[in-house]
Amino acid sequence: MRQGGLVSPLPPTRERPADGAVGQQAIDWEQRYRGTVITSDTVATAFVVAAIGNFFGARDAANWHEKWGILAFGTWLLVLGALAVSRSWTAAVLGQGAEEFRRLGRSLFMATVVLALGGIALTSRNIKLWIFVAIPAIAIVTMTMRYLLRLRLHRQRKEGRCLRPVLAAGSPATVRDLIARTRKFPHLGWRVDAVCTPDGPGRGGDRIDGVPVVGRLADVAGHVRRDGYRVVAVTPDPHWSPDRLQRLAWNLEGSDAEMVVAPVLMEVAGPRLHVDAVLGIPLLRVSMPAFTGGRRAVKEVADRMGAAVLLVLFAPLMVFVALLVLADSRGGAFYRQRRVGKDGREFTIVKFRTMVAGADRARAGLADRNEGAGLLFKLRRDPRVTRVGAVLRRYSIDELPQLFNVLTGSMSLVGPRPPLPEESAAYGPDIRRRLLVKPGLTGLWQISGRSDLPWEEAVRLDLRYVEDWSLALDTVILWKTLRAVVHGQGAY
Repeated sequence: MRQGGLVSPLPPTRERPADGAVGQQAIDWEQRYRGTVITSDTVATAFVVAAIGNFFGARDAANWHEKWGILAFGTWLLVLGALAVSRSWTAAVLGQGAEEFRRLGRSLFMATVVLALGGIALTSRNIKLWIFVAIPAIAIVTMTMRYLLRLRLHRQRKEGRCLRPVLAAGSPATVRDLIARTRKFPHLGWRVDAVCTPDGPGRGGDRIDGVPVVGRLADVAGHVRRDGYRVVAVTPDPHWSPDRLQRLAWNLEGSDAEMVVAPVLMEVAGPRLHVDAVLGIPLLRVSMPAFTGGRRAVKEVADRMGAAVLLVLFAPLMVFVALLVLADSRGGAFYRQRRVGKDGREFTIVKFRTMVAGADRARAGLADRNEGAGLLFKLRRDPRVTRVGAVLRRYSIDELPQLFNVLTGSMSLVGPRPPLPEESAAYGPDIRRRLLVKPGLTGLWQISGRSDLPWEEAVRLDLRYVEDWSLALDTVILWKTLRAVVHGQGAY
C-alpha cells in the first residue's frame, strides 16, 4: 500500500469483517431498490398512458393506432427518457430527502415542454389531452408509488436493514455527534460501523459510543478499500487541511465509497448552501436567509389559498366539534388567546376550547407541577382539560380554527410555534430570530415530537426553519404533519 499522503499500512483491527463484505450487502440492496423504482416508474407510466389512450381512443376506433396508439407510446418513451436524462434513478437520491421528488418533478416538466413543442411542430389537435391529463396523472401515480416504496424502505431501515455502512473520520466529539444523529434518524439510511480519529485506537479509546475505532485519520482510504464502506463521512478536525482532503478524495477514486464532508456550519443547509469555484478554489457560499421576495410572495398566496380550501373541507367537522365542546362542559366553543407573531406583533389566536372555563386563572396553582421544557408550561395530565378536549388535543383538532388566522394573514400554514407574550419577553437575541417569520399552524416542532421535545431542541428546529426555509421544505412538513397528527405523539 502506498506510503506518504493519506494511505499508510493498516494496523491490525478487532472484529474485522471479510474483505469488502461491509459494503457488498449495501451495494446489493441499493441495486435492487433502484431496479424496483425503475420498474415502478415504467409500469406506472405505461398503465396511465394505456388507460388514457384506450378510454379516449375508443371513440375513434378506426384511427386508434394512428392517432392514439402512437401518441401513447411516444408519451411513454418521452417520460422515461426525461427520467433518465434528469438522473431521477440515481441511487444516491432514492429513498431519502426531497431531491428525489424534485428530480421527478423536473423530469415530468421537461417531458411536458418537449411534448408541447412536438405538438406545435406536428400541429396535433390531440396533444392537449396528453399535456393536461396524461402528464399530471403520471405525476400523481409515480409520486405515490415512490412514496409507498420509500415507506417500505424506511420500515426496513428502522429494523436495521438496508443501511449504508459509514466510516466516520474526524475528532471524537464530532464523530460522536454524527453517531447520535444516525441512530436517532435511522430512516436516513446511515449506520456508522467504524471510526478513524487523530490518535486511532489505544490513546483515544477503542470505541466511541459502541462503534470501534479502527485507525488513524491517515488510514481512512486503506480501510475503505479493504472493508468496502459505502460512505466516508469526514467530520471537522484540525487534521483535515485542504491538501489532505484532496488527497483523500484521490485515494478513494475507483472505490464504491461516497465521500461526504460535514461543514463547520452544521445547522445551515438546503437552498442556502452553494459550492462555487472562485479562482480555482472551491468555496462554500452561504446565501442570506430569504425573509422577503418572490418566494415569500408565493408562500403568502399558497397559505391563504390552502387555508381557504381546508376551511371548506373541514367545515362539517368543525361544526360537529363545536357542538361537542358546548355539550361537554360549560363555556364557549372557541378559546381566544394573545400570541406574538412576525416582528413581535401580537395577534389573537383562535382554537377550540379544550379546558374548563376559567382555566387561565387556575394556572398559577399548578406552576409547581409544570412539566414543560424551558419557557413552556405543560402538564401531561392537566386537570383543567375536559374529556372532549383531551381527544381534540391528541389529534390536534383543537387547532383547526387557526386556519382563520392563516386566512387573515397573521399566521402561516408552516412556521415556528407562536409564543405567548410572556414567553417572548424572556427571549434572548438568538431566540428572537423565531419572530422574523410568521408563526405556523404546523412546523418542524410538530413533526418531531411536539411537547416531548426538550426546549433547546424545539428552539433549534424553529431557528433551522427560519434560516433554511424553502417551498420544498414546507411541502415535506405539511405531508409529515398528517402522520404526526394520526400518531398523536407529544400531544397533551
